[in-house]
Formats: sequence, C-alpha cells, structure tokens
Amino acid sequence: MRFYHLALLDGKGGDLFVPVDKAQAIGVRLLLKRSEIPKLLDHLKRDARSAKDWKQRNINNLKLFASGSAFDLAEVVESLTELSKTKVLSPRERQMLERARKLLVCEISEVMGETKSAAEEQVDQALKARRE
Repeated sequence: MRFYHLALLDGKGGDLFVPVDKAQAIGVRLLLKRSEIPKLLDHLKRDARSAKDWKQRNINNLKLFASGSAFDLAEVVESLTELSKTKVLSPRERQMLERARKLLVCEISEVMGETKSAAEEQVDQALKARRE
C-alpha cells in the first residue's frame, strides 16, 4: 500500500501518513500553486458579508471551514476580521478566526518558501488594503 507522508504545518511537528487511495475521500488536497497565492491575497481584499445572526454566521463559517479550500478559509478570515471591528467576537468566533488565519499563513509560507512572519505580514497587508 502506498501512503502520502504529510508534514504538519501547525508548528507542533509530527507526521501523518495517509493511504493514497483514501486521500481524496478524507479531504486531503494539494497545496495551492505559487501562481494562486496572489489570487488568494486578492480574495482577502474583498468586502466581506456575514450574517447578522450569530447562529447563521457560525453555520456558514463552519461550512466554509469544512470545505478545506484556502479561498473559503480566506472568506472566514475576512468576514470575522471585519466583524471584529464592530463588535467583540465570541470566544468560538475568535478561535475560528485564529485557526483559519494560522492555516492560511502556514499554506502561504510553505508555498512561497518564506517565513511564517512574512506570510502573516502579507495577510495583514491584504486585509488592511481592503479598508483603504
């Protein structure tokens, strides 16, 4: 049996082995291509719309998070970042924002071959550009 050997990007280290024939079924996807990173950062610059009702907002964000798409993660980051400017996020929303942001930063860092702090700066600049 063949396995993918995955290195976890969360900074905690560790390895994960996933059978090649099961990878798609469990939601493992390839990292974005280098050419897709500017599109991802542009996605962060869009105006975010989130539901006013916290329950619907949570359902929407959980669906986006579960999709596994980096672009959906960007949507979670942009909407919760925008919301945090007008109200204090609930602990659950704050945790979701931090997790989605961390995953985006890790993917950008890995794809672009740069430090996590450099990738975080790119995310911050994209979010800041939306306001200007």
